[in-house]
Amino acid sequence: MTGAAGWLGQNLVRSLVAADRRVRCLVRTPEEGALLAVLSPAVEVVVGDVRDPTAVDALFAGAADATVFHAAAVIHPAGRVRELFDVNVGGTQIVLDRAKRAGAGRFLHVSSNSPFGANPTTEHRFTEDSPYHPYLGYGRSKMEAEQLVFASHERGDVAATILRAPWFYGPFQPERQTRFIATVRRGRFPVIGDGSARRSMVYTGNLVDGLLAAEVADAAPGRAYWIADPEPYAVRDVVDTVRRAAADEGLAVSGGSPKIPVPLAALAAALDAVLQSRGRYVQPLHVLGELKDTIACDVTRAREELGFDPKTTLYDGMRASIRWCLERGDPV
Repeated sequence: MTGAAGWLGQNLVRSLVAADRRVRCLVRTPEEGALLAVLSPAVEVVVGDVRDPTAVDALFAGAADATVFHAAAVIHPAGRVRELFDVNVGGTQIVLDRAKRAGAGRFLHVSSNSPFGANPTTEHRFTEDSPYHPYLGYGRSKMEAEQLVFASHERGDVAATILRAPWFYGPFQPERQTRFIATVRRGRFPVIGDGSARRSMVYTGNLVDGLLAAEVADAAPGRAYWIADPEPYAVRDVVDTVRRAAADEGLAVSGGSPKIPVPLAALAAALDAVLQSRGRYVQPLHVLGELKDTIACDVTRAREELGFDPKTTLYDGMRASIRWCLERGDPV
């Protein structure tokens, strides 16, 4: 597994260990490795970067017939757009090459909604047949990674499946998600326009279930699947649900959200595009520019071909996220 110490990775490692499976994890630092190694003797840690062929060689040593979960990616780079392509495209190519050399089994590649941009209306849903229309640097990098994975499958190098996941929520979240919850709880999270833009989201446990279903499904190799909660949510409903979950976990909640006109968010998106064209990335500007958009998908194919059945609701998943923060002593 690549990206094993990330948000999805930590949930997936725990599920695999609970099923008595051996897991070899690529992590960036010894500290990340230590967090996973304590889970079970069945967890083996390789410290290195997905861009480093030597580290990836060590990951794949003796890995014939092993399943590969490729979850490593950069979403918000540290200031420079180039990192998106170095990790998301270059790293994917290295992992594909080593999987082929090792004679690995199934290859599960975690992708995103960003290669498809925004829906044209709030009622539209992306399907697996929707054309690429990548949103800025991250979208282009994940599109190029998908193209590499499909090409590798078509050549017969690996038996690959692509899982397209939208906005995550759930335990083991990064700091940015904790800030989101805290900002919503304090009544400071901005809503664009009337908040009717819709978002597909996915609880990390539901996403793990989708990955494990794709690993064994006969139909999955060579296919892509949207993996998300059953229906998209209006942004205003997401905000209300987070508030309700926080209150039910015993936290004080402030009402209201700042209202930002759609044209102002569109201006942020335009500025973001200009900066990214010059190689610069400013995370708050990017997030604000994207908040105005509907980004929603249809999970019918995953239901029919994988037996995907997402059970955790947004409310229950947000409560689980908040409890995880409180147990760690994180301010939320």
